[in-house]
Amino acid sequence: MLAWRATLAGMVFLLIGLNKRRRSIDTSKRIFSKSFVALIICQIANTSFFAFAISLAPVAIVLVAVATVPIISVILSALFLGERTSLRSWGIILTVMLGIVISVYGDLHDDIDFNMQTVMGALLGLAVAFSLAINFIVVRQDRTVEFELALGIGALIAGLTAFALSSTATNVTLSSTLIISLTGLIILPVSFVMLSRASRYTTASNVSMLMLLETVLGPLWVWMIIDERPSHLTIAGGAIVILAIFYFLLSERKNTTPV
Repeated sequence: MLAWRATLAGMVFLLIGLNKRRRSIDTSKRIFSKSFVALIICQIANTSFFAFAISLAPVAIVLVAVATVPIISVILSALFLGERTSLRSWGIILTVMLGIVISVYGDLHDDIDFNMQTVMGALLGLAVAFSLAINFIVVRQDRTVEFELALGIGALIAGLTAFALSSTATNVTLSSTLIISLTGLIILPVSFVMLSRASRYTTASNVSMLMLLETVLGPLWVWMIIDERPSHLTIAGGAIVILAIFYFLLSERKNTTPV
């Protein structure tokens, strides 16, 4: 999955970036800056570490680790951008985290073994969260960086490396290829470009908090498509997350002064 998704997404990222650069009036902008290289490294890290994390630990454990993105973003924003987070926002972030924990706990099973392998998976999940937070910080700090090209190069490096290291990467069925192609060619590129672009308009912590909707909406998509009913705790936790983020959006709208 890493080989196919990352390679396909990388090609789409590159096409978007090259098309944007071709249509740009100023084509003399330097591409390979410190920010550009940082984004490449972050893309390689979050793409690869997530695949390794879910191969080592239960997905529920990894999702809790990845859900720390807003907290890491708040800390990094304060350190590198001087952006301070209000007590209200901290309260919403912690409420969202609580909802994520409750939702994911509903998917845990009694037979989960908390061994070194599970710990390694959780640590890799934290590394994913850290790399995502840095990605949003860099894009917000350097508004001229060609982030689509950087994401494309990083994804291609991760995907082609996975092809080189995995002898079974090409052993996929037609149905699997179609599904993976859908995620690699459409879902991943569109969502990640939109998230990265959003970082230029609002704080990294806000973007990463909205990203956590993925964690609670995932079980609902599964329920709708393959009729795998989520537990009551999963539904309750998801409701907490959605209500907290809805309240956050309303409060942000009230505090925004029309220009």
